[in-house]
Amino acid sequence: MGTAPALIDPFGRAVTYIRVSVTDRCDFRCVYCMSEDMTFLPKRDLLTLEELDRLCTAFVDKGTRKIRITGGEPLVRRGIMTLFQSLSRHLDSGALDEITVTTNGSQLARYAKDLAACGVRRINVSLDTLDADKFRRITRWGDLKKVLEGIDAAQAAGLHVKLNAVALAGVNEDEFVPMIRWAHGRGIDITFIEVMPLGEIEGQRADQYLPLSKVRADLMDHFTLRDSSYQTGGPARYVTAEETGGRIGFITPLTHNFCESCNRVRLTCTGTLYMCLGQEDAADLRAPLRASESNDLLNAAIERAILRKPKGHDFIIDRTTRQPAVGRHMSVTGG
Repeated sequence: MGTAPALIDPFGRAVTYIRVSVTDRCDFRCVYCMSEDMTFLPKRDLLTLEELDRLCTAFVDKGTRKIRITGGEPLVRRGIMTLFQSLSRHLDSGALDEITVTTNGSQLARYAKDLAACGVRRINVSLDTLDADKFRRITRWGDLKKVLEGIDAAQAAGLHVKLNAVALAGVNEDEFVPMIRWAHGRGIDITFIEVMPLGEIEGQRADQYLPLSKVRADLMDHFTLRDSSYQTGGPARYVTAEETGGRIGFITPLTHNFCESCNRVRLTCTGTLYMCLGQEDAADLRAPLRASESNDLLNAAIERAILRKPKGHDFIIDRTTRQPAVGRHMSVTGG
């Protein structure tokens, strides 16, 4: 049941999935994502939670079936649970299939039960290492113990947890096998992600970049990997490890462009809609949202934006200029 997809891009793809960044702020400063001394948006520039609900609802009315709440770190946004509570009405009505969350896990011990009560069933937790010292070096400010307690709380609340691990050359590649065994031993899927060239950081992504084709080849020395048809609506391609029975996902924006079946757009906390993570083209939805209590202007702006959705991104790790492919940080667009 539900509304038929009303947003079709120029390549015939139905846009049924929106990722919504509710804040660009984060309580971590991961070395591949942010600079340590970040300048965040003034709070006055952010959409209110009520405005974010109105925007999400406009997309639901146009056939969106899945909403993922992201940041920055979404659970540091003041009052964020009121947005989840409000959006849950679309789950109750059947207009929406699911609301999911991507989080660093730092606030999960506090919010896991509340998320489950709002109808959230699946969450992604970003976790690149199980070594506490290395975790601190990667996140700069993070506490691994709090994240692991958050994962415990999420599972106790009945949430299905998936781990996202960014593959970092010379940093965590020696941990992938034990991380897989740890995750699968808890009934948790794990997805590996290539570092994405978004935003200026202190280090060089050319030095961080580890192709997942190599990761997968190395894993085959330890596991029998079988291709899986399992999908979550995102870009990951999954295999099953026969020895554990668990799933391993690979998100490969660089070694294998995953754009051909893209059904996603990204909304920032300021009301900017990015039709593609890897392109700068964007549409301002805040102005039409605030121009009228009616959604006529907003709906027209959404429809025009979808007609500009590109076929795919052009991510590369530029080893010549060593500049990011896209100037904005991932925390701006939403993870």
